[in-house]
Amino acid sequence: MTVSPSPVVTPVVDYEPPLCGTPASSPPDAAPRVAARGRHLHAVPSPDPVSPQQRAAAAFADAALRSVLEVIDQRRPAAQLRPLLLGGLADTVVALSRATNPRRVAAVLRRVRVQAADPTNNAFEVAAMYSRGPRTHALACRVELVPTLRGERWQLVALHIG
Repeated sequence: MTVSPSPVVTPVVDYEPPLCGTPASSPPDAAPRVAARGRHLHAVPSPDPVSPQQRAAAAFADAALRSVLEVIDQRRPAAQLRPLLLGGLADTVVALSRATNPRRVAAVLRRVRVQAADPTNNAFEVAAMYSRGPRTHALACRVELVPTLRGERWQLVALHIG
């Protein structure tokens, strides 16, 4: 288990185009697709079962990312992030919350996906989506099981907010 010596959150350039009135539609001359005759259906293999470690990491990531968004929106005190995030990450999120406009629409976490980052299931890469008004944004983080005096616990060790 390796932890980077200086955690860094890098800002993402806003590359989305401005909102338009209507979404693009398909061209009027597009014909509906028709299934080919004689097509054979194959059974799709079932996905690997979810391990208890992965389930616990997903639950922690969901709760921690919701807390991060609430601190950024200034709906939660920043002190509640300290046990969830690695040292400097909490300070970076607090600085980000001070730089944002508190009167904007609240962020809502929509989807969290967790994938194992090591074979021992002690570290997971997390990709998440959140919405703020009509826009959808991304979050990425790394969740690791870290040893403490009271035992092991989950902690965000890297965070990227888009």
